[in-house]
Amino acid sequence: MNNLANPEIVSFSRMDQGTVKDYALLDKFEKQHIKALPDRLMEALSNLENSLAGYKLSRLEHSLQSASRAEDDNADIELIVAALIHDLGDDLAPENHSQLAACIIRPYVRAEVTWAVNMHGLFQMQFYGAQTGLPTDGHLEYKDHPWFATCQRFCDDWDQQAFDPDYPTRPLTHFEPMLREIFSRPAFDPAIVGTENPFS
Repeated sequence: MNNLANPEIVSFSRMDQGTVKDYALLDKFEKQHIKALPDRLMEALSNLENSLAGYKLSRLEHSLQSASRAEDDNADIELIVAALIHDLGDDLAPENHSQLAACIIRPYVRAEVTWAVNMHGLFQMQFYGAQTGLPTDGHLEYKDHPWFATCQRFCDDWDQQAFDPDYPTRPLTHFEPMLREIFSRPAFDPAIVGTENPFS
């Protein structure tokens, strides 16, 4: 299909041949795409309803309950939204789902929150590693890290407890305004994310 006559299509077939006009067009489309990120995240969360099987709750229900527990524990909005999206990697990155979720939220929250999401998979091993023949103490390597307590709270109080069908869990619509607020922020605003490396 020949799109060269379409003014809404770039002229190049190699990036190094693009013109100023081409990249201005792409910039317009990228800004529209970024603006729609909260919509795509809402859809991705909804899709967790049909994700990993075997639990008493769907992955969506688990995510909603994690966020509900964080909210009930008076966590701030960044941690609540982190609890909501922490398992978004389950479908596309089942072997490193924590890292994928951390990359999704990193541009929009303080480094401490990104670190907790990034490390939650490792910290969770303390709760079930013994039953699966895996190490339970890997998280202790980070016991002197300044955000150790944040991740421990995230995992112990919210994530690992969020499998209870009887817990008063709020629906996705309840958390939607919070998600939209966080993911509509300017990306990598130093006033929000700071200058610390959340992956160290």
